[in-house]
Amino acid sequence: MTIAHTAHPLKVLQLTDPHLMASADGALLGVNTRDSLAAVIDEVLRNHGQPDLILATGDLTQDASSEAYRYFGEQLKAFNCPSLWIAGNHDDSDLLASIAAEFQAEQKQVVQGGWHFVMLDSSVHGKVFGELSPPELAFLDESLSQQPELPTMVCLHHHPVDIGSDWMEKIGLKNRDAFWQVIDRHPQVKVVLWGHIHQDLQQQRNGVQLLASPSTCIQFARGSSDFAVEPLAPGYRWFELEASGDYSTEVCRANEFKFDLDEKSTGY
Repeated sequence: MTIAHTAHPLKVLQLTDPHLMASADGALLGVNTRDSLAAVIDEVLRNHGQPDLILATGDLTQDASSEAYRYFGEQLKAFNCPSLWIAGNHDDSDLLASIAAEFQAEQKQVVQGGWHFVMLDSSVHGKVFGELSPPELAFLDESLSQQPELPTMVCLHHHPVDIGSDWMEKIGLKNRDAFWQVIDRHPQVKVVLWGHIHQDLQQQRNGVQLLASPSTCIQFARGSSDFAVEPLAPGYRWFELEASGDYSTEVCRANEFKFDLDEKSTGY
């Protein structure tokens, strides 16, 4: 899918880990996930306005229900732009893809604003950890080979690097070496972006910017050995991308959103 280049920087919004549920009162550790998503969307519109593209990087639902996926799609109608959805460990990837198609959000690669976006499914049915199947790795390599001149952002759900958290080290991308072997063959990759870890993270690897972002609901405590959350507000990541490959990015939070987080929980 190719969308015409625009003169202004391409404005890209990442929304991740909303953990929506079929029930309107569905909550995660005391936080109503529909309310927190609404607060984040309001903050985006107030703080940045309309994006040109939305990247939804997994765990769109907590219960893998069709109602929750359709609710997500309806909420994105607040934005007048296309979106791309990928599955997380709480999602049903087949159902997600089917409903994403109803919202024209099922594409796995897009060229827009002089950038190439590649969306990967790292989910493994019935597992919390992630893995990229041989066909998915082949798709990544082929997609990158088709657009060697364009600055590229690769998106997945599971973290492909150590983030310094013992409990999350066990549930990241299992075959990260195979992933990086592909990325290392394609120097046009500027950014690797993911969700899953419910926190802001920035690293560098061989000239590639590695980024993760806050959830639109609860936030995991940084550097924790065991499962832990912290009472930070829900958030999102915003990019402004130049066709030259230059870009800026920032994380913003819906700090006015009031919530009562169960900080004593040992899991969810």
